[in-house]
Amino acid sequence: MKTLLFTTALATLISTIPALAGSDLATSKKCMECHAVDKEVKGPSFKAIAKLYKGTDKAEARMADKIRKGGAEHWGQNAMPSAEARGVKISDAEAKKLAQWVLTH
Repeated sequence: MKTLLFTTALATLISTIPALAGSDLATSKKCMECHAVDKEVKGPSFKAIAKLYKGTDKAEARMADKIRKGGAEHWGQNAMPSAEARGVKISDAEAKKLAQWVLTH
């Protein structure tokens, strides 16, 4: 019984690590200055972004590109500035990780 409880607790902890890593990365790359998980700030919520991209062709790659290069694409006048304009450096791997994290919402 103790083994089952330990295994369940460990599995739960391991499954939350990617979400925490994505949240920390989003904070460090200044994403949270304009976005929140479930409400619009300066930009759309991550839930709204995920809803728009989920199920579309190459969603992760398109979103990662948008994270690095910015643009308006779907949100009208409030164009997202590029990472450079936001004063952050985002590698391809970090942009991919952020896109994967956003798509979990």
